[in-house]
Amino acid sequence: MTTCGHCDTALADRCLCPGCTRDLATRLRRMPLLYRALAGFLAPSTARAPGGSRTSRAEAPLPVCERVLDLRGPGGIVGILEDWVTAMYRDRGQTASRVQGSVEQRVTRAASTLARNCPALAAEWPAIGDLARELQALERDIASITGIVGRPRGQRLGPCPAQYDDGTLCGATLRLQPDTTVVTCRWCGTTYPPATWTDLRTLIEQTAA
Repeated sequence: MTTCGHCDTALADRCLCPGCTRDLATRLRRMPLLYRALAGFLAPSTARAPGGSRTSRAEAPLPVCERVLDLRGPGGIVGILEDWVTAMYRDRGQTASRVQGSVEQRVTRAASTLARNCPALAAEWPAIGDLARELQALERDIASITGIVGRPRGQRLGPCPAQYDDGTLCGATLRLQPDTTVVTCRWCGTTYPPATWTDLRTLIEQTAA
């Protein structure tokens, strides 16, 4: 008899319980999204939307900006994930593939590799408990900056129709949060007060078409 490497649930022949395995795989699949979300905290938003308002996020205090840079840099999210990929292959007696591509592509590749192997690792890899704890702490760290993880999901409205100065659509999912009267895009910062909701519905339908 042993215990789960993350929550200490009693187990017969596994290193991570099914619940913690699912949570870990979910966090891994969410990492590329969180990596991209952090980009919005490097500089003020410049998204515009008809009838909405463009919000320029005030420049964050230097320690917060440095933390965002650290998380998005070579030693941040991508470094943590790739170190765990290397450890996984090493303990299997294999060699990880050569690192290549942009940081975002590397984050996606490493997170996908670990998520795909979660079921097998949960059954036989003692280090997976440490991986689960580190990913939980990493996600909490990112959430302290973005506020995305752990908040009520709210009512889903559709893709944000705001456009950046180069014409690119934001496209992030808009949600009306409980006890609020203004829809705010958590990615680009554009706000949609109630007076714009009729036009917003039309824009969402056109964007989603």
